[in-house]
Amino acid sequence: MALPIPRLHLLEIDDQSWFPSPLRACVQNCLTFLWKLHAPILQPTSPASLVAQTLQTVLDKTLPSYTFVDFCSGAGGPTPFIERAVNKIYKPSRNHSTQNGHVSANGHANGAVVEEEQGVDFVMTDIHPHLLAWEKAAKKSDHLLYVPTPVDAGAAPRDLLALANTTLPIPNPDPRKNKNKKIFRLFSLAFHHFDTPLAAKIMRNTLETHDGFAIFELQGRDVGNLFTVLMLGPLLWAGSWYWFWGQWGHLFWTYVLPVVPAVVVFDGLVSCLRTRRAGEVMELVEKVGGGRGWRFESGRSMHTWPGGTMSWFIGVKEGG
Repeated sequence: MALPIPRLHLLEIDDQSWFPSPLRACVQNCLTFLWKLHAPILQPTSPASLVAQTLQTVLDKTLPSYTFVDFCSGAGGPTPFIERAVNKIYKPSRNHSTQNGHVSANGHANGAVVEEEQGVDFVMTDIHPHLLAWEKAAKKSDHLLYVPTPVDAGAAPRDLLALANTTLPIPNPDPRKNKNKKIFRLFSLAFHHFDTPLAAKIMRNTLETHDGFAIFELQGRDVGNLFTVLMLGPLLWAGSWYWFWGQWGHLFWTYVLPVVPAVVVFDGLVSCLRTRRAGEVMELVEKVGGGRGWRFESGRSMHTWPGGTMSWFIGVKEGG
């Protein structure tokens, strides 16, 4: 049931400069883990897989024509898991060629060679790059990249993809990689952090410089999501010893002094009140004078029974 209240841009503890970095890292580890968590019966799939399925449904056959640039990636967040889920669907195939429907021993068939099908690339960016975490994540996938220099979501350049292609320390870079690809921005559990002036600036920059965007939030201004966030406290209390075994600082701040679950729940409740509904995102689009030549879709999908829902708003430049 939706709450009849306006969006409230209240304080989140994790956003504050005075919040200690070690504790912030623990909170972000929890949020990253929740993106990949798949609890049978309660969850049809992980939230990261749900994002991948939504992108596939909305973008359909055009999805591989984009490179997805995640803004406000933090220490990586859900991007590595979304990349993995998307590329399970769009998995690259090796070079091969056929002769009467069969692959020849030398890979040739009447001189015809079928060109390799490329996977889908994801690029992590942030105004404060987390290089060590990104390097570690990028080593696990040829399709997970990052921009090592600061990227302001409100002033991102048109040639952002070229910047990523030429500066990433990846092995054996392919000069054809991302050639003719369009840029699709991702805001995964990020857009609710922006107040209205900053959100409008980011929206204007997005519409003026790139070819598509998606806003994904795992919470909202309704009773079901508020209840789901409250249940995160008992969940983290029950499972952290197993999920974060060996991270003794994390376990100390969970069980001895339960700061981590308290902050996750408090910030989660505030995030619910900060989250924009589809109509409010559309108002931002209209406020910056954009929208002409774009197609917009929005919706909600359950990620956790009984009331946890993922809201999404996707914009695609027509003929871009």
